[in-house]
Amino acid sequence: MSIEITSESLAAAQPKPKGAYNESPLGSEFASSRERSLRCRFQLTKSKWTRRNFSSRARELSGGDVIILSIPKSGRTWLRAFLCAYFCRRFGLEFTLRPGRYDLPGFPRVVFSHDLFEHRTKGDRWDRVRGKYLVPRRELKRAKIILLARDPRDCFVSLYLQLTRRDPNAAVKLRQKTASEMLRDERFGVRAIINVMNHWLNEFSKRCNFTLVRYEALRAAPAEHFHDLLEVLGESSPDMDIFQEALEFSRFENMQKLEAARAFDSNILHPGDVRDPESFKVRRGKVGGYREYLSAEDQRFAALQMAKLDRRFGYSA
Repeated sequence: MSIEITSESLAAAQPKPKGAYNESPLGSEFASSRERSLRCRFQLTKSKWTRRNFSSRARELSGGDVIILSIPKSGRTWLRAFLCAYFCRRFGLEFTLRPGRYDLPGFPRVVFSHDLFEHRTKGDRWDRVRGKYLVPRRELKRAKIILLARDPRDCFVSLYLQLTRRDPNAAVKLRQKTASEMLRDERFGVRAIINVMNHWLNEFSKRCNFTLVRYEALRAAPAEHFHDLLEVLGESSPDMDIFQEALEFSRFENMQKLEAARAFDSNILHPGDVRDPESFKVRRGKVGGYREYLSAEDQRFAALQMAKLDRRFGYSA
């Protein structure tokens, strides 16, 4: 297989409104007795990392045959669009970016999650106490895990533009930050991205059903790597006509055109402002594009942080 890294190769080598990003913790009004009880349970276990999701959202993050984890802006919408286009067409179903509505034998259930990154950045303190954004531990033990990785500097720039140009629920204080300020931010900066990537790799890399996929490899050879991705999902002999259709459908240029026309059935692919190309979900997808947004000083800072990224990811400073 041409997907570059599996658990075996890693082992031999030397991680408000619903869905809003929120800088401010919940105030002192936080506290029913049930909430205090759960908070205590969380505090007692956080010295030894645990994954518990007590929220109703746990159901959305459960039942997957495959769980795809990624830092925001790592290319998962592109990957999702390809997979949805392929499987909806193969089963003769209407295209959707939310294929969970189809419960058919052979139609793989794929759970997409930002998991630990959202746990540390989204919602409020009560959301974090409940583990609202965490994939439940039992699910991670049961399902195949795919980690979609991208150069943290490119992730950061796209996330910065998402928060400042696209996300109306982002905290005002956050939206007012410069790229230089947010690059160094404790929760949204490049260090936070690297810490989460390292954590995931350490947590899953020894498993036999773990696969690491690099965004840059997908961009360089999409047909080759999407073919391998389908094999991980159990589609070892894909219908090549449908495969080519799905590749064409998920091309960046086509996705941008469809996003501008608001052709999708969810808010996943709606631009913040159709007049502002930087507010599109499908924005540029350029490898190394961070150089056009970060000053020389900021690039040096980011390079120093990149030295802390696990070298098994294959990125250099």
